[in-house]
Amino acid sequence: MIPTTKKTKANLRIKRLIGIGIKVAYLTSNIPFFRCLVRKEFTHNHEDYQGEYLHALAIAVNTIPDRCLSFNVVFTGCEAEDGEDNLHGGAMWARMPITGLVSDTPLDEFPELMPTHFAQPWDCSSRDHSVIFMDRISSSPWLCKIGGVFHTGRYLFTVDYTGTAIADDPAQHKQSHVLELTDAGVYTGNIVALPNNRVRVTNPAMWTNGEGAPDFVPSQYVHSAEIHNSYMDPYTTFNNLYQQEDLEDAEEEDGQE
Repeated sequence: MIPTTKKTKANLRIKRLIGIGIKVAYLTSNIPFFRCLVRKEFTHNHEDYQGEYLHALAIAVNTIPDRCLSFNVVFTGCEAEDGEDNLHGGAMWARMPITGLVSDTPLDEFPELMPTHFAQPWDCSSRDHSVIFMDRISSSPWLCKIGGVFHTGRYLFTVDYTGTAIADDPAQHKQSHVLELTDAGVYTGNIVALPNNRVRVTNPAMWTNGEGAPDFVPSQYVHSAEIHNSYMDPYTTFNNLYQQEDLEDAEEEDGQE
């Protein structure tokens, strides 16, 4: 008998999810890539290069429970000036924390390093996740509540999680909407990942933006059809379009015996 390890258990769980039609990735996924700057001290164990940056492309996202999102980046070497050696172009880095990234947008000043609990209030809840770009809500500015203050952001993509008790609990589930902060004072330009209860989407062509906190309470319920007592009755369970024909055929066969 082959021993079951944590890895094989995880692989079996993914196969089951794929078998029922849920497309998930384990640990790392491609993303809609975006240009960014990487805080150089994050590439040097935070020992040196504070206040310096490297040009890069963020090309994939990584989810590890109890950590913030991290990214695969490829460096472009664009910071090398004429006559300087291009040391970084094409170099790769895996699992760059979200706080190490800054949007590659012209700014008057580089943003301050954001505390991780501001950049992503809730850590990743699973290694199993999906990445989606939500077209309908992608084009307008988002309002982002960070540290009790509202700022504006630009939507990049969303990470959703599954496969753990927390990720699949209706009362605990969180999505991570990845955004670039566009008007956030000293934090303008940072990349953040916020859940639904920290953002509000603006789209004046589709709806009027509300004010104040929505009157929502997290659901404690799991909605399921097959837990209902009616499923103890096979005639109710299989009450499909052809049931009456099946019953008539069965009665006719009984009459012929």
